[in-house]
Amino acid sequence: MKSNLSIKLLILIVTISLGDSKISTAKPKPVKVFILSGQSNMVGAGKVSGGGRRWGSEIIDPVVSVYKGSYDPKVNYDKEEPIKTLKLDKFGGVHPTPYPGGGTRVTRGFVRVKETGSYQFRPGYGGSMDNIMEVDGKVVHHKKPGEKAVRTEMKLSGGKKVPFKITYLTKNADGLGWLDRMDVPGALSTLVHHQGMYPYLKNKKGQWVARNDVWYKGVIAAAGSRWLGVTSGRIGPEIGFGHVVGEAIDEPVLVLKASQGNRSLGWDFLPPGSKSYEYDGKIYAGYKQSPLSWEKGSDPKPINWYAGKQYDDCFGAAHKVLENFDKNFPHWNGRGYEIVGFAWWQGDKDRYNAGHASRYELNLVHLIKTLRKEFKAPKAKFVIATLGQTVKGATPKNDQQKNEKLILNAQLAVDGKTGKYPEFKGNVATVYTHPLSQGGASNSHYNGNSQTYMDVGLAIGKAMMNLLTE
Repeated sequence: MKSNLSIKLLILIVTISLGDSKISTAKPKPVKVFILSGQSNMVGAGKVSGGGRRWGSEIIDPVVSVYKGSYDPKVNYDKEEPIKTLKLDKFGGVHPTPYPGGGTRVTRGFVRVKETGSYQFRPGYGGSMDNIMEVDGKVVHHKKPGEKAVRTEMKLSGGKKVPFKITYLTKNADGLGWLDRMDVPGALSTLVHHQGMYPYLKNKKGQWVARNDVWYKGVIAAAGSRWLGVTSGRIGPEIGFGHVVGEAIDEPVLVLKASQGNRSLGWDFLPPGSKSYEYDGKIYAGYKQSPLSWEKGSDPKPINWYAGKQYDDCFGAAHKVLENFDKNFPHWNGRGYEIVGFAWWQGDKDRYNAGHASRYELNLVHLIKTLRKEFKAPKAKFVIATLGQTVKGATPKNDQQKNEKLILNAQLAVDGKTGKYPEFKGNVATVYTHPLSQGGASNSHYNGNSQTYMDVGLAIGKAMMNLLTE
């Protein structure tokens, strides 16, 4: 009995081992690629903070003291006698007064801001960021060598002077530093840290965090290559979009954004194969023709731009990224990729030209078909986002609003659910963004309100996933 039991156990172990071996050697599924494009609002203009700036006049009477030896966390430098002391005539800006060397540097002084608000301090640059900064006795910045900075916002009253101290942890020390207002309405820092929105964008320490399953690659404008997350400056809809698709898809995701501001579909992004046409006594350029338009019966005089130039630049750059996939994304070497979706947020520039607005629907249909063919992704889903200021059913009051209505109706018409384009059923969707806009218009970048950019991105992502799971 014992021998039979041993044999059975051995067979079970071998079976499990073989099963594990099959699982471990199976080729992983390809990376899912989404290509996002459009003009400036796809590029991104959502404010992350109230606008970081180099500190300068806010810092009062700064003095640096040098203490013997390397930094020792057990030493209370407030009770130690410095070996050198220097009043800093220039602190902040671009060329602060150089610090003396020879030991541990500690800078003390006062801070006074003009406006009451919640502020974030970012002392140092490069190696000098390794320091501990205290304001009015509270640690607002702590960065150890080789680790990420941990920062805590500080509520300051306008016009009130409070003490500060910066203790540098290495030999790198200088007076460089930045100050961010973190509670400006509409800024992402305000939405996340003060209003409790989008909690997945930060960790328990309040630091911005990146996803480890969604990679962002931006070309032309909003360039970058990194795990998707908030960095600084401005955000686009890719943050919300990437969160939705990253949560829903098991495979790794690449968000490839190829966009540029102040570009029209009827001229700059005109897809290959588009023909010239007549409108209101003018001939409008077809693909690769120049200039934008010319009087009927006259000879066109080319300029240093042509119809479709931005299309060629943006999607040509996207092709280069994908053609060198393993080199650009060594962490996915050998895995391969599959283009599963396109997203398009554009239309602002077309509203200034009646000729372009009148052809927006035709051009949009051609864009969808051309991109799928060009990238050899016939089954890729396509999501369009409308301009946030344009309202369904509104009566136009001027020519520009008439153009906006044409563009909105065109964008809504291509949605597969309308039935106007049977071939788009189940694979093209339009997101009506007016209810998501927090004010402003496309030409003002929605006043830089990050809630608009986050919510539009989330909506595009949800629409994309609905198409992918239908």
